[in-house]
Amino acid sequence: MAAILSSAVFATSPLKFTIPKHPSLLSPSSQLQFHPLRYNPLSSRSPLLRVRATVLKDEEEEVIIQESFPSKTSSSPFDVAKETNADSLNTTPGAVEKWAIKVEQSINIFLTDSVIKILDAFYHDRNYARFFVLETIARVPYFAFMSILHMYESFGWWRRADYLKVHFAESWNEMHHLLIMEELGGNAWWFDRFLSQHVAVFYYIMTVIMYAISPRMAYHFSECVENHAFETYDKFIKAQGEELKKLPAPEVAVNYYTGGDLYLFDEFQTSRIPNTRRPKIENLYDVFVNIRDDEAEHCKTMKACQTHGNLRSPHSYTEDDDVNAVCDPEADCEGIVDCIKKSVSSNPAKLK
Repeated sequence: MAAILSSAVFATSPLKFTIPKHPSLLSPSSQLQFHPLRYNPLSSRSPLLRVRATVLKDEEEEVIIQESFPSKTSSSPFDVAKETNADSLNTTPGAVEKWAIKVEQSINIFLTDSVIKILDAFYHDRNYARFFVLETIARVPYFAFMSILHMYESFGWWRRADYLKVHFAESWNEMHHLLIMEELGGNAWWFDRFLSQHVAVFYYIMTVIMYAISPRMAYHFSECVENHAFETYDKFIKAQGEELKKLPAPEVAVNYYTGGDLYLFDEFQTSRIPNTRRPKIENLYDVFVNIRDDEAEHCKTMKACQTHGNLRSPHSYTEDDDVNAVCDPEADCEGIVDCIKKSVSSNPAKLK
């Protein structure tokens, strides 16, 4: 999966809309190895690709989404819960919290901008190798999130099963993106394997520390990464779409998108009702369209996670579900300091 991101300039014109500052709920081949597309440069690449991340404003939060970004056209239980709980579950951040959020986001954007410049220098004309490196790194945050969640669970501080399920499903999806890039020959060079593996180790350590201190910051950083991944694949599809339609889909992609574990496929898409997205895979173009759309779903899930206690598995909802019970911020903690404080003042949280 994914990639790394930015905050200001984009090669394509985005479509802007606003949502409340704190959403209450979004949950919810060898024949390919040496074909001509392997080392073709992306056309219409801007000199400097910057991360497009959400930035907190005084009165509202603005989310920028690419025009080709698929949007929901019908209402769902997630929309109903969002409207119902918007007032009851969220409070307006104070001045100190707003300042902290802006500092966190500025750091995230600086980090992602720096990584993008490095990747542009090494992979400006090698698409599949770039995708391989990005997808190797993309799984790491979800491993890190689960590591900290298991630590909290082991210490008896709190448990939240839905977070573990969703983050595992996200890592499962990103792993299949990586397998696809390997089948396309993206890992052919030793240098690419060496770089991606060592960056992944550093990224894991950094994300563990960040998530333990500020889950909100860690989720925002991952949102930046997924945003950049969506942009990267979207530009590649637009530049190479006609050629991609002439090439067969890798077997691993066909198996994953049409015959794999579709429960896990639904699980990471927390803004969708299960069974509402079933991809078709007829050629390589379809593969990259679905990878791009996966990154969009990851981005929305990471956005939902930035409101503490906001995430639920799509499979957790029933027709009789009480939307007012979706979020219970007092049942868990935000960061290790909060966990230690609550562990000495209350009973261990019940499994959710």
